Amino acid sequence: MDQLPSISISEQWAQAFARPQGSSVDALPVNMQNLCDALLVDVAGLCVAARHSDYVAAMHRASMEPGVCTVIGHAGLASVAGAALINGTATHGEDYDDTFEGGPIHAGAVVVPGVLAAAQFHRLSGADLAWGIAVGSEVMCRLCSVAPKKVHQAGFHPTAVFGALGAAAGVASALSLSPVQWMNALGIAGSMASGIIEYLAEGAWTKRMHPGWSAQAGYRAARLAQEGFTGPRTLFEGTHGFFHAFANTDEGLFEDMLADAGAHWLSADMAFKPYACGTMAHPYIDCARALVKGGLKVQDIDRIECKTAHGIVHRLWEPLTAKQRPINGYAAKFSIPYAVAVGLLRGDAGLVEYEPQVVHDEQVRNLARKVSYVIDPDNPYPQKFTGHVRVILNNGHVLEATQDHFRGGKEDPMSQADLHQKFFANCAYGGWSPELAQSALTLLLGMRHATEVDAALLGQ
Repeated sequence: MDQLPSISISEQWAQAFARPQGSSVDALPVNMQNLCDALLVDVAGLCVAARHSDYVAAMHRASMEPGVCTVIGHAGLASVAGAALINGTATHGEDYDDTFEGGPIHAGAVVVPGVLAAAQFHRLSGADLAWGIAVGSEVMCRLCSVAPKKVHQAGFHPTAVFGALGAAAGVASALSLSPVQWMNALGIAGSMASGIIEYLAEGAWTKRMHPGWSAQAGYRAARLAQEGFTGPRTLFEGTHGFFHAFANTDEGLFEDMLADAGAHWLSADMAFKPYACGTMAHPYIDCARALVKGGLKVQDIDRIECKTAHGIVHRLWEPLTAKQRPINGYAAKFSIPYAVAVGLLRGDAGLVEYEPQVVHDEQVRNLARKVSYVIDPDNPYPQKFTGHVRVILNNGHVLEATQDHFRGGKEDPMSQADLHQKFFANCAYGGWSPELAQSALTLLLGMRHATEVDAALLGQ
């Protein structure tokens, strides 16, 4: 870039999103108020579900520094960074969290842990919390429009790298930073963003920690900006800018990212997952279940062929032999052959379906080995997540199912009742009593109206 702009992209965003101090929660659109409630509920339930897991235990031991912030599902209080890191890791750990069609990214897993910890430490109101969640989520969703698919293709996890910016924006808005401070927070966070996708090779745990790492980084960026530290004004359009680094491109669609910012909220269409696995596998599971419901007998299957988008092959289909026999439950979450197999055999892909005894079940593995793919050049990914399962029977007959949308997304959203049912199921999986889960739900649904955010009940 030969000449610096008079008003940068970050500054335009700051003008749209920096929040005047004292803005009430009612100044948010109703659909965004509802989204904040839904994200708080979903995140809390997921943290409880994962609280006894080995990866959360390791993160807890490594990061439980003394403080005043709640670690959901655990006794004891942590520092802002510790709570954000542990809660973000627990939220995303089972890949059962929110998503966004057009990404995919998992904004709630980043923004809620970061803003909630900041709200507790700085004794913020429920309105501050809601504004932070809303703005942070919106920033992450809008970043998806700049260079679709290119961040993944460059080897980075979009939730991780966009998450640092989203958390910074969310905390900055919760703290009512000035537009200049808000812009600096984003610029600082750009140097804190990280997260590669090599976890795909052997099901390593690093993807699980990405949202938590981004959450605590975003908090630190916002606080630095609040105290006068500066970041690059030209974070996005600069010669060495964010998408140059993380998407290998200087041709970003920044006009899409900026369009109607602050007036139209893309994040209101965020989706909530019905299955505990990678987002793009979900429509394939629905197709598999539909075929069984229609009379398909698993023992009659010769082979299965699925149409798929080119953009997801490197994460969910290849190497094919490894995806057909995932090494562990976490690797299985990013395998469409496995997802189709459990959909056909077990009629679900919940938390239990990714436990070791199911992942290593020979019947599941033998069926997954029959699943292959062909690339559909007309697949609309990432704007839409679709599924297709074509079953060739032993007698040569063919059965086929397609689904042109993501269940739980904007075309078929999860109802409030379904979201609450998911919350209660996650709490039960994590060992909470029904009474504690109900009390927690009541607290979460009233949190945006609180004079001061109090999450102590969740710390048990």
